[in-house]
Amino acid sequence: MTSQSRQHSTNTSASTSPSTITFGDPTPWAEPAWSNSLTSPYYNDSHVRLRNTLRSYIDEHIAPHMLDWEAAGVVPREEARRWRASGFSFMEVPERYRPEGFEEVGGKGATGLKAGDLDVFHLLVKVDETARILGGVGVGLEGANGIGVPPITNHGTEAQKQRWLPGLFTLETCFCLGITEPTGGSDVGAIRTTAKKSSDGSAYIVSGNKKWITGAPWATHMTTAVRTGGPGISGISLLVIPLKDTPGVTIRRIANSGQHAGGASWVSLEDVRVPAENLIGKENEGFALVMTNFNKERFIMAVGCNRMARTCLSSALVYAHERETFGKILASHQVIRHKLANVAREVEGHWAWLEQLAYHVQQKGWQSPDLASRMAMVKVKGAQLVELAAREAQQIFGGNGYSRGGVGGDVEQISRDLRMMVVGGGSEEILNDLAYKEELKRARRTGAKL
Repeated sequence: MTSQSRQHSTNTSASTSPSTITFGDPTPWAEPAWSNSLTSPYYNDSHVRLRNTLRSYIDEHIAPHMLDWEAAGVVPREEARRWRASGFSFMEVPERYRPEGFEEVGGKGATGLKAGDLDVFHLLVKVDETARILGGVGVGLEGANGIGVPPITNHGTEAQKQRWLPGLFTLETCFCLGITEPTGGSDVGAIRTTAKKSSDGSAYIVSGNKKWITGAPWATHMTTAVRTGGPGISGISLLVIPLKDTPGVTIRRIANSGQHAGGASWVSLEDVRVPAENLIGKENEGFALVMTNFNKERFIMAVGCNRMARTCLSSALVYAHERETFGKILASHQVIRHKLANVAREVEGHWAWLEQLAYHVQQKGWQSPDLASRMAMVKVKGAQLVELAAREAQQIFGGNGYSRGGVGGDVEQISRDLRMMVVGGGSEEILNDLAYKEELKRARRTGAKL
């Protein structure tokens, strides 16, 4: 069985016996330990229902087609509508903004969960399961709403929420996030896109360029960092810019190495008139709102890295038991077993760290002052992990790990996708420095003489 076919032929039945495989792929380390081996205090029946229902949906509707969609660079719009109708999208949008028929996660009767029932471990389960979707197909299905919508949900006015959130479920609205520019990415305080008030104060006139904007081709709106004041972080605001049929807006796709179906684009803004009522929060106070997005974004990226590493690990392990060299299967060689065990150790340790952080968020919230350094480090660790896993898997697959499609096709895809996971959300160099500085500040607050 090829590594790609294993992704959509896994067992979703549940067993109450801790000594038997209870879920998913029985290959060692193919699933998080709570799914089929170790007892955990973090999960209950609702997490199991969400996991099982989501796995079944992806295996039936997405996994068999995802590499074809990725190669084409687009997900069929009917599949995006099906995904949104499934109830798995926008799980964290409050119930009062959800249209009739979208009250339950996974559809009526599927999980029994409503938006108000969800905790951080439901998010962990969802991100882990959807990270099995390779390439940029996940963005093609759901858009970049996961990063474009939270500023509205968390900081928007009631009128803004009523205007934009219900349409997410029917594809009437779709958001992306416009932060990165050609001249700067991690340094948000250095953005150059300007937004100047019109003479009558009714609108902002926006000019500038945003680059590598995920999901832009299908977005109706872009939650955008703009400069409304002076230099530095104190002059930044957040503005929701309509993209469709808006004079002055030009969107051009960028040909990146991977995540082709994610639609990363260059968005040019030339004297774009944006209603002043589209301002999120207060003028010149947008930097803090952007920063509140990062802990969660980095956590989500770290979970995605962990699952991508698992995919590489389990695919290579199966191949090592099928491929023969010099009359022996690859797995009979100690050096191959050590490669796999080394990756497995890193994957399992990283997952335990993610669970610890999820528990802390559950108790203290996403803006807990102790979180920023650890979210930075867990994202860096996840990126290094998927780099290691992809490299070792390709070593085991040999030429098959370098060929698109077929045996090793998922590993080859991940080898191209992973650069986005390494650089996106903050580069390793920026995040390591952030973590050091944040920990130093915390230590000094608690009395360390440093």
